[in-house]
Amino acid sequence: MLVRNSRLPVAPGIYSFVVTVGTLLTPQSRRTTISAEARINERIRVPEVRLVGPGGEQVGIVRTDDARKLAYEADLDLVEVAPNAKPPVAKIMDYGKFKYEQAQKARESRKNQQQTVVKEQKFRPKIDDHDYETKKGNVVRFLEKGSKVKVTIMFRGREQSRPELGFRLLERLADDVADIGVVESRPKQDGRNMTMVLGPVRKGKK
Repeated sequence: MLVRNSRLPVAPGIYSFVVTVGTLLTPQSRRTTISAEARINERIRVPEVRLVGPGGEQVGIVRTDDARKLAYEADLDLVEVAPNAKPPVAKIMDYGKFKYEQAQKARESRKNQQQTVVKEQKFRPKIDDHDYETKKGNVVRFLEKGSKVKVTIMFRGREQSRPELGFRLLERLADDVADIGVVESRPKQDGRNMTMVLGPVRKGKK
């Protein structure tokens, strides 16, 4: 059965097929990433395509020449978005705008994926106040610069039988830097050492 699609201007003589359930485009196929080498406009050589309108509406299977004509009349491009489908899927869109938006998203993604620096600060379980304040100051500076901090308590000899000393010291440090740091990895014993990881407080989440 043939029906004229009312949601997209159609050139005379162009009709769209009623798409059966088995051939409907899924949400996943509509989100298909367009490769940098996508064929557009005159580079699309196949005789017919399954056409998607600029608003995401499914027009149906049409001759490629007719699909190009619709795109040109709308001052847009015809872009092949699923070349391996049978027939290939093509969408009417502003390809230049699409590429610009994709480049912007890629830049943001790279910015957000910048590797977080992990610093380390070592303590002894029996530490005097002056030494503690000095080392705490280092932790504060690391966190303020956006780095994570691995805090290591180093036990020696009989100190290993007093793990509570390490837990208390790490708890004290976490409380002292709570305004700028959060515990990302709780204290855990690792041989002669005890470790905890602090991360910087995200802006707006203090």
